[in-house]
Amino acid sequence: MVVKSVKKVVLAYSGGLDTSVILKWLQTAYGAEVVTFTADLGQGEELGPARQKAELLGIKPQNIFVEDLREEFVRDYVFPMFRANAQYEGVYLLGTSIARPLIAKKQIEIAEKTGADAVCHGATGKGNDQVRFELAYYALKPDIKVIAPWREWDLTSRTKLLQFAESHQIPIAKDKRGEAPFSVDANLLHSSSEGKVLEDPATEPDVIVYQRTLSPMDAPDEPTEIEIGFEKGDAVSINGIALSPAMLLAKLNELGKTNGIGRLDLVENRFVGMKSRGVYETPGGTILLTAHRAMESITLDRGAAHLKDELMPRYAELIYYGFWFSPEREMLQAAIDKSQEFVSGSVRLKLYKGNVIVTGRSSPYSLYAKDLVTFEDDQGAYDQKDAQGFIKLNALRLRTLAMRKRKIGR
Repeated sequence: MVVKSVKKVVLAYSGGLDTSVILKWLQTAYGAEVVTFTADLGQGEELGPARQKAELLGIKPQNIFVEDLREEFVRDYVFPMFRANAQYEGVYLLGTSIARPLIAKKQIEIAEKTGADAVCHGATGKGNDQVRFELAYYALKPDIKVIAPWREWDLTSRTKLLQFAESHQIPIAKDKRGEAPFSVDANLLHSSSEGKVLEDPATEPDVIVYQRTLSPMDAPDEPTEIEIGFEKGDAVSINGIALSPAMLLAKLNELGKTNGIGRLDLVENRFVGMKSRGVYETPGGTILLTAHRAMESITLDRGAAHLKDELMPRYAELIYYGFWFSPEREMLQAAIDKSQEFVSGSVRLKLYKGNVIVTGRSSPYSLYAKDLVTFEDDQGAYDQKDAQGFIKLNALRLRTLAMRKRKIGR
């Protein structure tokens, strides 16, 4: 249902066919003034054409926003998530999910700046992104009006989109007239491919699906050795060279790509209720996760480490579902960040044909005590006789249960 009262709307704009059609549709269906926002999250595309296309479609220069968010994205969203070792359903590193709250936040900021009374996204009515965007919008500005064209218009096919574009003089590149074999979303953390030729989960993805990684079979026959430095849970250097968050992740992506690291073919459970098949590439993130867990292995107490592992699925689920700005995510983040106080030091790794192999870890705050675990004489650091009472106390309830079973003949 089109709400005619909208005066000005901030559109998340990529410059592609879909969002260009949405731009013109907002002008015709709503009669609204459109503000475009294009975010550089490290997707690897030239963003200048998005500005030029917006101008071509009649958007005033002061209403066109193109922002480089790569450092903010990694520093304030990716790194906090990796402190939790977050993986949805045990494997997915949440590359798309974690980008949506930042885009939504910037849209709301621009709406406030320009006096817009609405925001608009190009997510479909079947996916998770519509939920992620809109939960973030409402959390940040509860009275904002939200426009979701794919739930409103009748442009339900590629043919109708192209007809609309042609009738409104929207430029269409020749290579965009045919239907893409699958859809792609990308940022500095990952790329994801879904739909069309990937919809059958029994069919192996074609090689053209993979854009950010070599096949592990084609990766070099010699391992690449690296060392990652950490401070309070965040990676800060590679091979002793300090790097900004975005530059560090970009370098890990490069190393991961060369060594065939980070491919994932996944059937996941969407928040809206259906299962979907996606092919993900997260080369740098896969390296970072392994390194971070190795760093925690010598700096986190057992109780803290195990509690973090218990909290992680819930934390990952909140991000996947779109609740980044919820109080429960913030509460979990506070606990996770507290756990990272002493997660500092360095981890050595070998990257080899799709594998990330930990070869060493060290920290000035290490809890690993060689005197305690040695098979040699520990000079009295640990009295093995103490283990007898420890075992008997822990066995007490098991022995009591066993005696009851014996008593009743079971």
